[in-house]
Amino acid sequence: MERILSQVREVLDDGTDKEQVMKKICELLHEEVDHYDWVGFYLVEDGELVLGPYVGEPTEHTNIDFGEGICGQAVESEETFLVDDVSEEDNYLACSLKVKSEIVVPIFRDDEIVGEIDIDSHEKEAFDKEDEELLGKISEEIGPML
Repeated sequence: MERILSQVREVLDDGTDKEQVMKKICELLHEEVDHYDWVGFYLVEDGELVLGPYVGEPTEHTNIDFGEGICGQAVESEETFLVDDVSEEDNYLACSLKVKSEIVVPIFRDDEIVGEIDIDSHEKEAFDKEDEELLGKISEEIGPML
């Protein structure tokens, strides 16, 4: 985990363009963590989530209302959502039939939610506390830039 955080910090230190920084972080996480099959950012814009840079299969969910799906619930509650089996969620927005589990971590700047990191896995129960801690630290690092 520390190695990945160190690499994320390097990306943040080297980058000035937030889109490029987010894309590089997506690529890094996708390459470094086997069970991260789709990695992306959603940004809060005009009261909804708007898809930012991502790595993985294309998604039709480019705009998500607060409260809609796992991403919308996470932004509305301002809490991390870790879903072991997306098929058991009533409010799940399917991006791909391959997705079995998901984690969504809010990103804050000055105590205001500005976006989130969304990661899908093709494995059930793919995420644990270590993933939650890693992504929480990354969200703290990138928050001031967004």
